[in-house]
Amino acid sequence: MRTAPSRIQSVHVLPGDAFCVTDGVAFGEPLTFADELVLDDIYEISAVARPLALSLESKGTGGQFAVATGGQIGMIGSDIYLDCCITLMAIDGKTYEALVLVEVVAGGVEAVYMLPLANLIPNHPYRLVGVDRQIATTRFAEVASVSFTRGTRITMASGAQVPIQEIRVGDRVLTRDDGPQIVRWVGETTLRAVGDFAPVVIRKGALHNANDLILSPDHRLFVYQRQDRLGAGRHEVLIKVRHLINGDTVFQQDGGFVDYFQLLFDQHQIIYAEGIAAESLLIDPRTRAALPEHLDEAVRQGHGHRHHLDYEVRESLLSSRDAVALLRRASSD
Repeated sequence: MRTAPSRIQSVHVLPGDAFCVTDGVAFGEPLTFADELVLDDIYEISAVARPLALSLESKGTGGQFAVATGGQIGMIGSDIYLDCCITLMAIDGKTYEALVLVEVVAGGVEAVYMLPLANLIPNHPYRLVGVDRQIATTRFAEVASVSFTRGTRITMASGAQVPIQEIRVGDRVLTRDDGPQIVRWVGETTLRAVGDFAPVVIRKGALHNANDLILSPDHRLFVYQRQDRLGAGRHEVLIKVRHLINGDTVFQQDGGFVDYFQLLFDQHQIIYAEGIAAESLLIDPRTRAALPEHLDEAVRQGHGHRHHLDYEVRESLLSSRDAVALLRRASSD
């Protein structure tokens, strides 16, 4: 029997009133929803603005969510709509994207939030140059889709180490729990390597990896602790790579473009990348929007693994110490 994947996720957003028009038609007004946005208005982020955690539970209907417990902002139980994706241009001509989320209570707008998809600098002007209602759910899904970068070597069923861009549908990959498994879909996306899209580099040997391993920030590694040094209450854990960043052996590589690849199986799997265990793509209400329409419905629906859903480690167990060194020791002792 398959266990349904978690429908709750947390994103870090800025309140709409932290991103206001400093020049233009809507001068002095905060960020609002698509119907009221005016192209060419210039916005700035307040110097005192800080991202806040918004906990969301998917309602399973496109870009509609409800505010869940565990966040720092929003009224629990209220509706959240993924309204649009905006494009902003900086003074040097570079463009950046952000998602606009709208909180609705009793049929009225309670609050507007911005989820930047790049690093936006406070007190710098950004001109609104685009508003797209159609692409927002896809962008939201892309952020959540765990990805390997071009060149990452994956362990195949034969034991061969194959660069991920050479893997095809029908190939058999070695999985930790279920042995050789057939690849059902290979996704490929080229994105600007900024903000939540900037990959995380795990230096060779940091976690016993054979070479540098470069992953999307929310990608989770599987670690078997011979001793439970994390205090997780279990030996088998999944850890988001963004929570391992220490600025030395694990760091975020911002700038340029990145080619991301996703591997999908009949179930969520733990596979081997550069010799260490990492997850495959998990289909959930958020990532489903990134999948092609032709993908078999049986794969697109319930997609999880009976063991994996309880493995993820809370960030609080990792943030107060050098988690990389700790996990390296825990997996070696």
